[in-house]
Amino acid sequence: QVQLVESGGGLVQAGGSLTLSCAASGRTASSSAMGWFRQAPGKEREFVAAISWRGGSTNYADSVKGRFTGSRDNSKNTVYLQMNSLKPEDTAVYYCAASRYLYSGITRLDYDYWGQGTQVTVSS
Repeated sequence: QVQLVESGGGLVQAGGSLTLSCAASGRTASSSAMGWFRQAPGKEREFVAAISWRGGSTNYADSVKGRFTGSRDNSKNTVYLQMNSLKPEDTAVYYCAASRYLYSGITRLDYDYWGQGTQVTVSS
């Protein structure tokens, strides 16, 4: 079992930055690939970023590539999502997810554990 708690969401103006954190606990947290997803009102939950178990491999949705950076600090059991050049269309609830595997994919089915989410609102 892996428990996940996101933090760092908030209100920011377009062009601004935010860093989300996801604290993981549980026996296998440091050996889990991690992902970030987001869900805007009325839309499906969508993939944002994936980070392999050591952080050496990352994957991003085209909509955030070049603006968002995923990373992790396994000594702190924490995963981060640095978000720069934010746009109003980035407004959503952001979820952290953990996989049972060292490397994972870009779909919801690739992840087994989910946090409760943190709201990010970008004003124009």
